[in-house]
Amino acid sequence: MNTQNNHLSVCEIFYSIQGESSWVGCPMVFVRLAGCNLDCSWCDTRYAFEKGTVLTVDEILKIVAQYKCRKIEITGGEPLLQKPVLTLMKILLEQGFTVLLETNGSCSIKDVPPGVVKIMDIKCPSSSMESRMLWENIDYLNPFLDEIKFVIADRIDYDYAVEKFRSLQLDKKCRAVLFSPVAGRISLQELAEWILQDSLPVRLQVQLHRIIWGGDVRGV
Repeated sequence: MNTQNNHLSVCEIFYSIQGESSWVGCPMVFVRLAGCNLDCSWCDTRYAFEKGTVLTVDEILKIVAQYKCRKIEITGGEPLLQKPVLTLMKILLEQGFTVLLETNGSCSIKDVPPGVVKIMDIKCPSSSMESRMLWENIDYLNPFLDEIKFVIADRIDYDYAVEKFRSLQLDKKCRAVLFSPVAGRISLQELAEWILQDSLPVRLQVQLHRIIWGGDVRGV
């Protein structure tokens, strides 16, 4: 998907509590763009694959301005499939917003405007999408700003994440490395114990929004 000019296909825009990353707990406006180029086995936002509402960048900015919040997350689907998102992020930064970008790691982050906090997945084997990772993206991370997320469903995923963490020296490439369990596939206790056993300097992530509102509610 590459929406022309300054138009973006939008799944939803909503105001909520950030449930993930090191920004967890912060009130934030979420702009969820429609469409994705991957099909992760455990995806919890498949509704974002559907055709969205086409809005101009200006229309999105007007909607965002209705909320009294200076923190914005651009998410999906995969937002970098739509090139006008770069313009949206640039304008938001110029207007003084804190801008976060959630991306699946398969699209280049090279042209993401400096100052955007990139939260990038590295797909583990259980996703069935690990071969789609664009590894050169590691070189474009800001070590003082950006974050990497591993979504972990089992011990195979965990060992894969540990190997990538160590071989790529991820603790030197980004501000935080997040280990996030797949709901219903692995317990928080089990993942926590593995992290402690290996003395890994990573952050165990829970999905706070699921704890607050449950797993089947949209727009939270």
